Amino acid sequence: MKVVVQVRLLPTPVQAAALETTLRACNEAATWASGVAFEKGVKRNFALREHTYGQIKARWGLGAQAAQHVIKKVCDAYATLKANLKAGNLGRPGSQRYRRATQKPVAFRPESAQPYDDRMLSWQIDQRRISIWTTAGRVKDVVSTAAPEQLAALALYRKGESDLLCRDGMWFLLATCEVPEAEPDTDPVDFLVIDLGIVNIATTSDGEIMAGRELSRIRVRERKLRTKLRKKNTPSAKRRLKKRRRNEARRARDINHKIVKHVVAEAERTGRGIALEDLTGIRERVRLRKPQRATHSSWSFAQLGQFIAYKARRAGVPVVYVDPAYTSRTCAECGHIDRANRVSQAWFACRSCGFVDHADRNGSRNIRAKAWDLWRRGAQSTAPAPPPKPRSGAERKRSVTASDARCASPSL
Repeated sequence: MKVVVQVRLLPTPVQAAALETTLRACNEAATWASGVAFEKGVKRNFALREHTYGQIKARWGLGAQAAQHVIKKVCDAYATLKANLKAGNLGRPGSQRYRRATQKPVAFRPESAQPYDDRMLSWQIDQRRISIWTTAGRVKDVVSTAAPEQLAALALYRKGESDLLCRDGMWFLLATCEVPEAEPDTDPVDFLVIDLGIVNIATTSDGEIMAGRELSRIRVRERKLRTKLRKKNTPSAKRRLKKRRRNEARRARDINHKIVKHVVAEAERTGRGIALEDLTGIRERVRLRKPQRATHSSWSFAQLGQFIAYKARRAGVPVVYVDPAYTSRTCAECGHIDRANRVSQAWFACRSCGFVDHADRNGSRNIRAKAWDLWRRGAQSTAPAPPPKPRSGAERKRSVTASDARCASPSL
């Protein structure tokens, strides 16, 4: 399976200036080529190359490989746009959002990621150095840093292109690694159920509860601070907003990684599979009051499920998704279904047999029973395969697996 390892670069001021100039030149050329592709209706690689290749090399001073990667990045961006339009991710045809996406060419930010192949980039992994092509010539001995697990993965499994990326003044290389996945030897002896929620991020059928109070407090505090800074609207407030813009997402992602790593390790150790609720479309099905909407919208259940899917696939742990209908209203002891069984957010009390338990723990037992029923009927692991290797830097930047490859990540 493909895993993207993120490596931090520590260039000197001279090296950083060369990298910044190169990245800006590549993205300016990509924006120009995108305009040509949009105007002429040519969005395939070889056809667009005939119209843009020579001018990209002459006007921006890019080498042959860099010019070809710029053209391919433009074509990949239009392919992604077409796929999003077809899937309805940008609204219905004729809607304002749909028109905005289709009536102008794709533009690239000056700091957008740029692909590099092995002709333009060489690694000295044992020395923690790289040599990279720039518009000012080859820049050698750029210091890189990563966790030992990441360096081992790079040495053993690195394959394909890497993306150069600048984010908040920091330089990174995103390298693709083909990591072998484990094959399950036998059927699972049982299922470890993960009941996902907002108040409690995850509750297992073993009775373990991962509370979300800390994350909820962080989100409320960040939301109030952002509102206050926007109202102030001074230069210092804008700088602070920019500095804090990804704090909440990073903390949520870190907490999700820790939870998933613990859960998958426990399932692998005990020879069990993992059962999850299929919460697809829950945001569209649920109607909420205004004070609840921000909390519900920031619920990262999809990210947690994606992390479980690919980590379980690497560990050879089967994953089964079940229908969540009535799991919170059904008694795990007698099977009685009643809306009144859920006496509060935290507690479950059966109106038929009198069984009392934590609501999330009772729900996880019901999910476990459904998972066993599905498995006995021949259901296979439904853990989705990780997405194919993205061909553009921007797509790989958004790849889910990239979030597991942070600098100091213990996951690899």
